[in-house]
Amino acid sequence: MPKMKTKKSAAKRYSLTGTGKVKYKKMNLRHILTKRSPKRKMHLRAAGILSEDSAKRVRKQMLPYG
Repeated sequence: MPKMKTKKSAAKRYSLTGTGKVKYKKMNLRHILTKRSPKRKMHLRAAGILSEDSAKRVRKQMLPYG
């Protein structure tokens, strides 16, 4: 049986924590940052954790060895 391939687009967007949760970078922090408040930008810097039902789909379909 051949190896299953990881979806490379998902591998670039998501990573797994030690406990198996799916971590991602939050959106809206790339350009046109002058209109966003410093508080909002500060909170967007922190990594997000996917909800468990979305995380199941990502782990199964896109990151098969995760």
